[in-house]
Amino acid sequence: MRLSLRLWLASVLVLTQLVSGALCWGKEGHYTVCKIAEGYFEDDTIAAVKKLLPESAEGDLAAFCSWPDEIKHLSQWKWTSVLHYVNTPEYRCNYEYCRDCHDANKHKHLCVTGAIFNYTNQLISASKNSQSLVHYNLTEALMFLSHYMGDVHQPLHTGFLGDLGGNTIIVKWYHQKTNLHNVWDNMIIESALETYYNSSLPSMIQSLQAKLKNGWSNDVPSWESCQLNKTACPNQYASESIDLACKYAYRNATPGTTLGDDYFHSRLPVVEKRLAQGGIHVAATLNRIFSAKPKLAGS
Repeated sequence: MRLSLRLWLASVLVLTQLVSGALCWGKEGHYTVCKIAEGYFEDDTIAAVKKLLPESAEGDLAAFCSWPDEIKHLSQWKWTSVLHYVNTPEYRCNYEYCRDCHDANKHKHLCVTGAIFNYTNQLISASKNSQSLVHYNLTEALMFLSHYMGDVHQPLHTGFLGDLGGNTIIVKWYHQKTNLHNVWDNMIIESALETYYNSSLPSMIQSLQAKLKNGWSNDVPSWESCQLNKTACPNQYASESIDLACKYAYRNATPGTTLGDDYFHSRLPVVEKRLAQGGIHVAATLNRIFSAKPKLAGS
């Protein structure tokens, strides 16, 4: 199932911005997660992803991983805004699906982990039953799933309800006034690119890929696994994220705080590892969905 013209045009806009270098952390982070994932795709996954993306993409999922952020403010897509995060109770520092996965009106399953389960199930159903193709837009399902898998690895996307995941905690990043959520969405990565990678996103991605082959190589098999032989396990990733939010994101970051070198250098390793883990988790999930038994319907 190919992209509609409207969807294709929106996606091409994202790709154009990425290629031209007009990047922010949201796009950089999601691009990084999906680019790392591509290196771990099995052959059946490569074929399925190429089939679902427009021909012009040439199978490059990374170029389209920011699409859900591009469209969430449009009137017809506003309902997706709540799917990018899950709020957790103040200072509990844990996550529970039944307690936490709902929107402001208590409608269940409307959160980032619920979205991951939903779009995983859509892709699984379509891979097993060709009749499902009339019910689901599989291109959208692929892009939503890949994007939300990235979101759930950002610690403050599982942050406290009272401060909206750090959005209401006003701080300074060096000399720039911002909020804590934006520090984790943008500032840490932007500072890392300027400080260590000569403002080159490909260089940063190559560094993370090298760490996956060396320093983190023994961890990759466990990252690829999913408890109880499930296809997707976003609850595990959300639990990890809120734990990291309490230990690193919220710590020493009260309202009015100036965050500088100490915060940057101690938090950057957390951010880089979550990007790498996100990439491995995206690949492992899609590999399980598109495994040779069964194949994607119509492929």
